[in-house]
Amino acid sequence: MLSHEQIWSAIDALAQRYGFTASGLARKAGLDATTFNRSKRLGPDGRERWPSTESIAKILAATGASLDEFISVVMARGPAPSRTIPLIGFAQAGSGGVFDDDGLPVGAGWEEVAFPGVADEKAYALEIAGDAMLPLYRDGDTIIVSPTAAVRRGDRVVVKTVEGEILAKQLRRQTAKTVELASLNPEHPDRVLGLSEIAFMARVIWASQ
Repeated sequence: MLSHEQIWSAIDALAQRYGFTASGLARKAGLDATTFNRSKRLGPDGRERWPSTESIAKILAATGASLDEFISVVMARGPAPSRTIPLIGFAQAGSGGVFDDDGLPVGAGWEEVAFPGVADEKAYALEIAGDAMLPLYRDGDTIIVSPTAAVRRGDRVVVKTVEGEILAKQLRRQTAKTVELASLNPEHPDRVLGLSEIAFMARVIWASQ
């Protein structure tokens, strides 16, 4: 069962992840700036107040976060059981023999990290290297990738090209022949790739920052 503290802590964590204060996130979502203030989380009689599903939907739209990402943050704030998943460095990810044709890690001997609340048994972690994904992801951050999750416009994705290049970008548009990827760092170019150039594309469902 989810607790009042888990839900509110997750909203605070999501705001911080996307560079907002609680009030800044509320304004970005088109809500009253005081919507997520700590004073609003309890009523005058001390009873718990819960955020509405409408307000949660609005902050997901404002940040571009997926519902899966929010749920992952919620679970990470509470005592949900953890399991370990493979941890792969970006340099490793670009080399051959790391992934199968479905974009799943192969082999054994990977480093592992504990992560709570992952329903996808195929999920794995990638450790960010370099500044290509600033300001959202920094060098040393860990992102959790789901090869089996449906990918939609606006999702943050990891793409591996048939040439072995690993990209972490935002899916802008996908057609029958091409995939348009927006760079997370404005100093790096957007990319348009033909489907024949892509080995796999997987959705980022969580980031540890």
